[in-house]
Amino acid sequence: MRSFAGRDILSLKDFERNEFFHLFEIADRVEPIARERRNTDLLAHKTLVTAFYQPSTRTRLAHEAAMHRLGGHVTGFSDAKMTRAGDFYQESIKDTVHMLEFYGDAIVMRHFQQGAPQEAAKWSSVPVINAGDGWGEHPTQVLTDLYTVYKEMGSVDGLSFLAIGDHRMRTMHSLGYALSQFDAEMIILSPEEMSPLPEFLAELDDKGTKYRIVDHIDEAIADADVIYMEPVVQPDYTQSRQEKQDEYGLTPANYQVTQEVMKRAKGSSIVLHSLPRMDELLAEVDDLKHARYWQEAYNGVVMRMALLSSILGAWE
Repeated sequence: MRSFAGRDILSLKDFERNEFFHLFEIADRVEPIARERRNTDLLAHKTLVTAFYQPSTRTRLAHEAAMHRLGGHVTGFSDAKMTRAGDFYQESIKDTVHMLEFYGDAIVMRHFQQGAPQEAAKWSSVPVINAGDGWGEHPTQVLTDLYTVYKEMGSVDGLSFLAIGDHRMRTMHSLGYALSQFDAEMIILSPEEMSPLPEFLAELDDKGTKYRIVDHIDEAIADADVIYMEPVVQPDYTQSRQEKQDEYGLTPANYQVTQEVMKRAKGSSIVLHSLPRMDELLAEVDDLKHARYWQEAYNGVVMRMALLSSILGAWE
């Protein structure tokens, strides 16, 4: 297995099966720290730099919380408009990263341009973590999701993932790549205008991901072990920021998960959503035994603790 020390985390395309399980093992090792709400000195001499060119709640704060739990330090920005990268100068990624690499030991970047973290990694002497790049990928979120499935279901193999929502989304891409390393099925359900791009499906074919496409939730809800959700009403992820309009569409019933829908699901199935949500996942589902999105949010800190401690060499 390749070492994680000093490694960029940019995509799940090239992740190997044993690397997922290695991170699950490290996550299990650091989880008690988060559960007991204490801090350690594992990364006491390390600093994380956050470079968020797009809004974020869970991803940014989970990385920051993870670094604090490990005893490290955090600096950076959460609004590019307050930096020279987003004001009049529009400083290039190359120049920004050449500066940021002197301020810390790893950089976590979210950007509205697909491929921006990969560009950053070309110029950075410290590891770069992709925290979401436009419509591209979101590897740390899907590592969190699969760790949640692993802990809740006991395995990822043998499961069917009903992926509902916009399949142009970065999480959907990372999920499809990741499932190529497991004996699992991806069931795709989305509005036609949000269907997976042909080139993405070709990649899944090349990687051997098992998938099928359905037109209606009733075709798959009874088969699903994991109901994996993303909104179909959402902003344009190629923009740095998009404010909510006074008028916006509502989620069609075919892409909603409600208490009524879950009556047709397996009793053992779980619902995941990286959040934030709108009306695709009603609050009434929170009270069902299937809901695992709050545990998923908690595991977001745990998985980032595993990743940060691994790439910053705490285990080697």
